[in-house]
Amino acid sequence: MIELKLERGSRQAPTLVEQLVRAFSSAIEAETLRAGAILPSVRRLAGQQGLSTFTVTEAYGRLVSMGLVTARRGSGYRVAQRDRSKRPRPVEWQPPSLTATWLLSDVFADHSVPIKSGCGWLPNEWVNESGLHHALRAMSRVPAARLADYGHPYGFAPLRERIAEQLDRHGLPVDAATNVLLTAGATQALDLIVRTLLRPGDAVVVEDPGYCNLLQILKLAGLDVHGVPRTVAGIDTDVFERIVIEHRPKAIFLNTTLQNPTGATFSMASAFRLMQIAERHGMWVVEDDVNRELAPPGAPLLAAMEGLNRVLYVGGFAKTITPSLRCGYVVAERDVLRELARTKMAVGLTSSEATERIVEKVLTEGRYARHVEFVADKLKDAHALVEERLDALGVTLFRRPRAGLFVWASLPIDPSDAGTVATRALEHGIWLAPGSYFRPGDAPSACFRFNVPYSVDDALWDFLSKSL
Repeated sequence: MIELKLERGSRQAPTLVEQLVRAFSSAIEAETLRAGAILPSVRRLAGQQGLSTFTVTEAYGRLVSMGLVTARRGSGYRVAQRDRSKRPRPVEWQPPSLTATWLLSDVFADHSVPIKSGCGWLPNEWVNESGLHHALRAMSRVPAARLADYGHPYGFAPLRERIAEQLDRHGLPVDAATNVLLTAGATQALDLIVRTLLRPGDAVVVEDPGYCNLLQILKLAGLDVHGVPRTVAGIDTDVFERIVIEHRPKAIFLNTTLQNPTGATFSMASAFRLMQIAERHGMWVVEDDVNRELAPPGAPLLAAMEGLNRVLYVGGFAKTITPSLRCGYVVAERDVLRELARTKMAVGLTSSEATERIVEKVLTEGRYARHVEFVADKLKDAHALVEERLDALGVTLFRRPRAGLFVWASLPIDPSDAGTVATRALEHGIWLAPGSYFRPGDAPSACFRFNVPYSVDDALWDFLSKSL
């Protein structure tokens, strides 16, 4: 076994996953760990080093994808055979092609890119491990007969009640029985809204820049998409009103709090003006608010301002529990929610009650509030470091949110060169997210979205300093 010296508590240190990968890679290349050597089990290494099992699993997975380690069921992890006469040498890592297909689907299965500055999720080592383990143990005691059917079309009732309690604390009182529908993630909630309330050819408004997956949902639905500039305080309401008058859109989709990708949060004045325009023109307002739990208090909540007459509110737990559980929800007026439930049943039947039970246990018995506070503190530190690095490069920041996952920065390049920079970065094992991914029609942009926890590696900043 090699000696591991993991650096903790330093903002400049790579993530624990990256440190593990580097330590084992170096030992394998130096043949300190020889071919066929058995690595410690995930649980054993985690216990010895005081790490999360999620952290060790992610590190071992990266070593497997690099061809340095093999994994066999029942035999654990072993150093890969390096002798050509016995087994082909591991193939040298090749960067994936930077295409829309890779970004929207294959990226979630591709764990080979070492530095994921462009991703949209929290590091594995930040997962609420104790809360999840407690919830999984509780699930193991649920009689199988309770999980034998499809479950309720609206989702697991106790979880809907927890969501209603959570929303009430934010000033939005709802009826868990008639106003809350559980979905397989917030993205499915958006898809159900599009399928239910809109038809091909309908005009809709999105933020520019905005959530990249939403843009694909709207494109697949054959909608006429119009972008309104996102500002630090919300959207440009003057441009919005001109679009509304000219194109008569049926709906606007937006992030109220810690917007993806800019990290900006609506001001109260901008929120009030938006709702005035939407009410006057009879538009639906779809409020995607998945980041609220990570935001400082006081951000406006459109659904609370309006009372669900025109707002559909979307939330989820990918940013505070784990994205792999795929659990989200939509809150709407009773009759609208009934139609959304019918669409949900038509295209995919019920959502997973097993998943919803796990989430409910995490919320009630998994020290959820303490974990959210822990994540928010970690994000604040990561923001400070990334801002410092960007400032040193002379990069223009759209906003300094000091909360949430993202910071949006304009690099000193021609907008048409952003794709070239991203492709070159991928050749160095760095995944960047250029602004065109987040704009209607893939419009060019010199901006990039940085996921701050994944943007602390020195290799990222070495690449940027040499490329700008």
